[in-house]
Amino acid sequence: MSLRPLGGDRHSGRRWSGAGWADLRPNGRFGRIHPGQATALLPWCAVVCLCLITARPGRAASFSDWSHRQEIQLSAAGLIKLDLPPETLDAARPGLEDVRVIDPSGLELPYVIERADPPATVVRAVKSVRVSLGASSTVLTLDTGVTDPLDGVTLTTPADTFIKAVQVDGSTDGKSWRTLAQGLPIFRRPNGASQLHLPVPPGAWPFLRLTVDDQRSSPVPFTGVRIHAATRELAPREPAEVRITERTESPGETRLTLNLTAAHLHLAALQIESPDPLFTRRVTLAAKDVEENAIREKALAEGAIFRIALPGRPVSSQLVFPVERVTPSRELLFLIRNGDSPPLQISAIRAQRRSAYLIFMARQGGTHAILTGNRHAQAPRYDLASLGVDFKATSVAPLRLSPLAPNPDFRPAEALPDITTTGPALDVSAWTYRKLAHTTGNGVQQLDLDLEVLSRALPTFADLRLMSNGRQLPYILEHTSSVRALVPQVTAAADPRRSKLSRWALKLPHRNLPLTRLACTTGTPLFRREVVLYEEATDERGGRHQRELGRATWVQTPARQSKELLLTIAGTPTTDTLFLETNNDDNPPIMLENLRLLYPISRIHFKAAPDAYLYYGNRRAEAPRYDLSLISTQVLSADRVVASLGAEEGLTKSGWPERVPLMGSSSVLLWAVLAMVVVVLLVIISRLLPKTSPPPGG
Repeated sequence: MSLRPLGGDRHSGRRWSGAGWADLRPNGRFGRIHPGQATALLPWCAVVCLCLITARPGRAASFSDWSHRQEIQLSAAGLIKLDLPPETLDAARPGLEDVRVIDPSGLELPYVIERADPPATVVRAVKSVRVSLGASSTVLTLDTGVTDPLDGVTLTTPADTFIKAVQVDGSTDGKSWRTLAQGLPIFRRPNGASQLHLPVPPGAWPFLRLTVDDQRSSPVPFTGVRIHAATRELAPREPAEVRITERTESPGETRLTLNLTAAHLHLAALQIESPDPLFTRRVTLAAKDVEENAIREKALAEGAIFRIALPGRPVSSQLVFPVERVTPSRELLFLIRNGDSPPLQISAIRAQRRSAYLIFMARQGGTHAILTGNRHAQAPRYDLASLGVDFKATSVAPLRLSPLAPNPDFRPAEALPDITTTGPALDVSAWTYRKLAHTTGNGVQQLDLDLEVLSRALPTFADLRLMSNGRQLPYILEHTSSVRALVPQVTAAADPRRSKLSRWALKLPHRNLPLTRLACTTGTPLFRREVVLYEEATDERGGRHQRELGRATWVQTPARQSKELLLTIAGTPTTDTLFLETNNDDNPPIMLENLRLLYPISRIHFKAAPDAYLYYGNRRAEAPRYDLSLISTQVLSADRVVASLGAEEGLTKSGWPERVPLMGSSSVLLWAVLAMVVVVLLVIISRLLPKTSPPPGG
């Protein structure tokens, strides 16, 4: 619909001529407004159009599908701009498609949602770089090639471990220089943390000079330089509540579960508070996402936090972690890579968000309602959207919405009505095992896979099936970055023929466990050892051989903080006994303590159903494809209850074909058959041979 003012204005003596506003003079002449004046009047024209649109009666509708309601009291008609609180954003859909504004007479009002924009970042390569090596410094002179204001420089280097201080000077002519910043740290640490960005005060600098201090370490090569255009903060930040609900420590990593108390927030940044005096850490903020019928952890932002002190320099720190993403759920994961360093102490995490504004024209004063919470609502198409006007200049009304409350007209539906509990039938005669899923209540269930399922199911979990009354139950598989520790039975397995070798046998509860790492500690203060993990596997001919699963160099010195060995396991062990060994040479043996084997937590999410069984153990099964991923947002945002697995039930008696695979996996059966054939042939041959006569006199 095309929007324009209609007719003329008899009070002001003006009318619309198609090319602009014209004054109606008494003598009949028209005086046109200058184009610049017309441009200045556009926002006011938009408001007039808005008034004309909303002056017409809105449409009455049934709002029984909206679950939440908030109210606001308006003293008079006018243009209203509200800052939507977090509870409103949490109750609405991620894109705010289900927001509705209702006037006192129960009619729907058109509105505009204005999300605050983050500052746009423009990064480009410099025009030229001149590098010179001095006795104690590396100097990079940059011809930026731009005259616009800059606020930062990012370096590129292949060096893997270093830490240096940088001084930044600026110049307008390349001859006279002004110091902009000094003592800025750049580094790259073994734990993956790196800082190669140099912030500088915003300014127009056609030339920059970076002086890298090499007094205490060798120079590093730089292969690229990028400059950042200065940005203007287009949207203010405000605090957002965040709580640390869970902290999980695993070797080399700290995993924090954060609860923002509201979803769909435009998260600007996280600020980490730690009492540790010096540290560098690589960090990742992640959220759960559904891809191909499986829940995976998707990174929202990655970076580094640090507090370091260079010799002769004040302490430098960067504890604000920029995000600039709309959070898909309340729960986020904050991963801290510790490497060989002890876990970082975190006293608090604070969050900052950017606002979302609701703008509408109230035709009258009185109680207006804001409705949210309709998972099936489509984004409305109001004529107001065709204006394309930026309302950022409109001031925010000092009004507050009432607390979120249930909509009295709401007709509650069952939990996740899009998920059917009666799927297609399935013949489960090819499945070997099953377990009863003990569910609690209704709605979405979260079921962790135990060691028996992890051992007997396919590595891809393609053979997992949830069944209820002979029909499949759709589910979503979740792969997490969380790990659990399995403590094996450890016994010394010394080889008498190799006295300098230390070896331990690790007994597992099951075969084929998806182990990823081995971790252990020791009280021995000083040593260097090459540690090897292997298993004695059976080849296709029935012979046994050592299959290496991983190796690592374990070094301990009195100055080293971490006393832990972390060994990555490559491949899934096929047996239930592993061997860990190291060569002591002429040194005393080391003693192992607190040995653990780590494996990732995998779980499934499904809607509760009576007598639900988890089937697994079908080597020929293909992965199912359910439509549950189409409503992944509802599944992830729904309240979940923890289910558990019962005892394992064997469905078929394992015979030779199941215990001993044929050729292609192992040929034990073939060798057994050949042995039997040889025995039978020997018996037949012995019977066919002529009997010898006894010697005379015998």
